[in-house]
Amino acid sequence: MTHHPIGLVHILDSRTGSERHGFSMIELLIVIVIMGLLAAIALPRSGISSYQANAGAQVVSSALSYAQRQAISRQADTRVGFDLPNNRLRIHEDRNNDNVIDAGERVTFSNLPEGITFGRGTAAARPIGAEVVTFTRAQGILPVLVFRRDGTASEDGGVYLSTIAGLSIDRTADVRAVEISRATGRATWFSFGTGTWKERQ
Repeated sequence: MTHHPIGLVHILDSRTGSERHGFSMIELLIVIVIMGLLAAIALPRSGISSYQANAGAQVVSSALSYAQRQAISRQADTRVGFDLPNNRLRIHEDRNNDNVIDAGERVTFSNLPEGITFGRGTAAARPIGAEVVTFTRAQGILPVLVFRRDGTASEDGGVYLSTIAGLSIDRTADVRAVEISRATGRATWFSFGTGTWKERQ
């Protein structure tokens, strides 16, 4: 009778009558899944927060770029209102350029990702200013940025974002800034993750 060391996996192959050593495909997949779960649990919380903050900045940048494209293609002002209480951007295609949402004018919303809000906590202010939204125009009660039909913006300025969890404990590494150039209408975003502002792509 053949004795095997304790713990050695041995399986009788029914086709050949011989024993084969090693793991089956199902066993290997189970091991991979378990390793993946352990890696996810071990992922530092700061890494998740940084990912969330970056996603928030990218969503805002994309919404602003969309509004600029709409202004050019529609050849009419497009107004982006920053709705801080509801954590979203309101995009208004102002066909007659009167700063009023008239019947028939399209209004869409871009919500911030879950866990993201407007704010900067105690992170150092960028040159755009210290207010959460630095654009000075308004539409109703919302601060607003206007994109013109040539793609330019109404003014230089920007907005600060952070994770809700980060703001609650003043974790400035979660703070992001999205800025607009008046001359080009281009959106650029910055990260405060290293304690200093750094432009990101």
